Amino acid sequence: MEYVSTRGTAPTLDFEGATLAGLASDGGLYVPREWPRFDAAEIAAMRGLPYAKLAARIMQPFVGESLTLDRLEALCETAYGRFSHDAVTPLVQLDGQNWLMELFHGPTLAFKDVALQLLGLLFEEFLARSDRNLTIVGATSGDTGSAAIDAVAGRAKVDIFMLHPKGRVSDVQRRQMTTVLAPNVHNLALEGASFDDCQAIVKRMFNDRAMTDRFAIGAVNSINWARLMAQVVYYFATALQLGAPDREVAFSVPTGNFGDVFAGYVAQQMGLPIARLIVATNVNDILYRALAFGDYSQGTVTATASPSMDIQVSSNFERLLFDLGGRDGLALSAQMAGFEATKAMQLTNAQREGAAGLFTSCRADADQMAHAIRWAWEHCGELIDPHTACALHAARVAGLDPAVPIVTLATAHAAKFPEAVERATGQRPGLPSRVGDLFEREERCVGLTGTYDAVAGFVAERATPKAG
Repeated sequence: MEYVSTRGTAPTLDFEGATLAGLASDGGLYVPREWPRFDAAEIAAMRGLPYAKLAARIMQPFVGESLTLDRLEALCETAYGRFSHDAVTPLVQLDGQNWLMELFHGPTLAFKDVALQLLGLLFEEFLARSDRNLTIVGATSGDTGSAAIDAVAGRAKVDIFMLHPKGRVSDVQRRQMTTVLAPNVHNLALEGASFDDCQAIVKRMFNDRAMTDRFAIGAVNSINWARLMAQVVYYFATALQLGAPDREVAFSVPTGNFGDVFAGYVAQQMGLPIARLIVATNVNDILYRALAFGDYSQGTVTATASPSMDIQVSSNFERLLFDLGGRDGLALSAQMAGFEATKAMQLTNAQREGAAGLFTSCRADADQMAHAIRWAWEHCGELIDPHTACALHAARVAGLDPAVPIVTLATAHAAKFPEAVERATGQRPGLPSRVGDLFEREERCVGLTGTYDAVAGFVAERATPKAG
């Protein structure tokens, strides 16, 4: 499998190269040259496979010759052996049509663990083959940071620098990052910054020759293809349990950066019968406006009770626009350059029409989010977090055929956002026992001004150069 950049001019890489590179050198994102596809019989044959075996089977076409199937399966066994539920991503029924896919049984209680536990092992596997060191630079609006740090803490040949907007993540999210004291972990809280500001600094560093000539800069955000690849698996796992390939399934996905829902698009391209992907946003609704009206224009980030969705530039949306626009990298490069210059962009007719066949979108405000949390508790006995609630609201107003099951992706444990859940239900969710001492642990974090020079200088002083 070869990987090409969405902007058309970066070198083509294999899976190992794309995993270690993260962002392409032309500023684009790597995608497979073509989508592998399973027919109905092949999908049906996957029924009943344990999660790790299913994961290896689905990901193997993307991995190509970078790993044998046996080795990929062994890495999956290790990654998912750390989850607290043997099903890894279990299903819970809410009513006759609505289901929850619980993605929070990993070590940091969020869906990012499903991909990042594997990505940490892939980094270690590939770095062991060479004398290079990897400098991971990432931005987080909450969950990516803790999951990535847990996945690579203490691993050889890896340093991680995680940027978060100071005061804009929950206390649990912050502590899950800052209480990891491994020497290769560096948490940076940026003053006066939004997630979009943090992400812009990360992207700039990938294109700063002074940094990339000296350090091998890698990514754990969903700009890294390997992360999205691992997320494709749970769409298959869930759909198979609900009758695929003989029955269509819809998914409602809370998203800001478009990575999790793009994984659903990939699953559909691979042959999974998905009736609809519902893109759920909070009031930071650039994706809703883009999909509903073709208006991809950056607004001001509003802080909400669902901070992982407080985003106004959705990095992974570029992958969808590339695919729907005929995979014309040069045309997309010009389109994205216009957006970066003006902070506004209209989708082309081809992009709008292509998206309309699979995607709908729904925006949830604070009251609608709280109502969804309350409904899940009062009618189903389930405590859900604010991000999941935005998607559950979208699922319940989607108006789909009642015969089509709608699976809402439960992306974080309710205990990561106890105040919002308690306001809506009167119930304060407790942390699982495996992380119950979180608020007693020592924290370590560095505060910086939210400027590129401050971050780049900090990284340059502490990172390990490419060759040890």
